[in-house]
Amino acid sequence: MFPFEVSHTDSDSHARTGTLVTPHGTIRTPAFMPVGTCGSIKGVTPAQLGETDTDIMLCNTYHLALRPTADVVATFGELHDFIGWSGPILTDSGGFQVFSLAQLNRIDDDGVEFKSHIDGAVLTLNPEQSMDIQNKLGADIIMAFDQCPPLPSTPEFVTEATERTIRWARRSKVAHTRDNQALFGIVQGGLDVDLRLRCLDAIVEIGFDGYALGGLSVGESFEEMSTCLAGVAHKMPTDRPRYLMGVGMPRDLVAAIRSGIDMFDCVLPTRNGRNAYAFTPDGFLKMRNACHKLDASPIDAACDCYTCRTFSRGYIRHLFLANEMLGPTLTSIHNIRFFQRLMNRIRELIPQGKIERIHDEYPVTRENSKVE
Repeated sequence: MFPFEVSHTDSDSHARTGTLVTPHGTIRTPAFMPVGTCGSIKGVTPAQLGETDTDIMLCNTYHLALRPTADVVATFGELHDFIGWSGPILTDSGGFQVFSLAQLNRIDDDGVEFKSHIDGAVLTLNPEQSMDIQNKLGADIIMAFDQCPPLPSTPEFVTEATERTIRWARRSKVAHTRDNQALFGIVQGGLDVDLRLRCLDAIVEIGFDGYALGGLSVGESFEEMSTCLAGVAHKMPTDRPRYLMGVGMPRDLVAAIRSGIDMFDCVLPTRNGRNAYAFTPDGFLKMRNACHKLDASPIDAACDCYTCRTFSRGYIRHLFLANEMLGPTLTSIHNIRFFQRLMNRIRELIPQGKIERIHDEYPVTRENSKVE
C-alpha cells in the first residue's frame, strides 16, 4: 500500500485533505484527474497538462487494450514512457467502457464477451485479463474489474451486478501481481444505500489499497447522487483514499468532498473545451457567441492559466469559428486549470474550517447552479 495521510478533516462535514505518495509523485487530495482516454488528454500535451498543476491523470484500460494493446505499450517500458507523462497515472478496469461502448454478447460470472467498438471483433474481458492488462500498462493505481449497472435498472439487476462485482473483486485481488501498483476495489449498488453498504463491507473484507464508488453520474439526479454519497462515502475506510468515479460537475465535486471523497475523474474539462464551453466560477461561457467578438478580456481575469494570461475571448471565438484546432486546445487548458484551481482552493479552505466559502467564491458549485 502506498503511504496515504489525512492531514485535516472539516469539523462540520466529512471533507478532508491529504496526500497519497506513489512511485511517480505525490497526489494532493482532494484531487481531480483529467481523463486521457487513449493515453492522451485530447488536444493537450503532457507539458501543458503539467502546467495546469495536475497531479495525476487517468487512462482507459479498455481503449488501450484494443489499441495499441498492452503488449505494444510494454515494449516501450510502461505507460508513463509511452505517453511521455512522468506523473502518477490511474487506469480504470475497462469494465465501464465494455458496458457503455461495446455491443455485449454475454455477461456471466466468467466475464464479458463483447464486440469491439472499433472493428466489431468478438473479444472477452474478465478480472484476470483486466489485471494482466493493467499490470503490463504499469499505472500507479489500477482498478478491480467490476460490473457497472446503468441507471435506471431494476433492483434485481442492480443486486446481481453488485454481487458479481464482489466476486470479481476477489478474483482481481488474487490476479494482481505487482507490489508497485496500488489496487483499488470498487463499490457498486446503484442508489440503494443499504446495498452499497453491504457491498462496501464485502469489498473492505477482501482488502484493497483504496476504495472507489462506481455507478454514479450515469443518469441520476444531483439530489439522488448527493443522498447516496451522504449515506456511504464517510463510511469508507478512513485510512485509505476514497475515489468517486466519473464525476463531474463542480457542484458534484463539492458535494462529494463534503461527504468525504478524496479523488475524482471526468472528461468534462476537455469535452466541453472541444465544444467551445469554458468553465468560470459563475458558470459556462459559450465561446462561439457573438458577444465575445470584440472582447479583449481573457476567459477569466482571475485565472492564471496559459490561455488566460495570453489570449482574449475575441481571439478564442475566432479560432472556433475558423475551425482552428488551437481553439479547443486553449479552452481545454483553461478548463483543466479551472478544476485544479477549484481543488487548490478547497484544499486551502478545509483546514480553515471554511469549506462553505467555496459556494460564494465559485457560485457554479451551488446546488441550484445553472450549468448546461
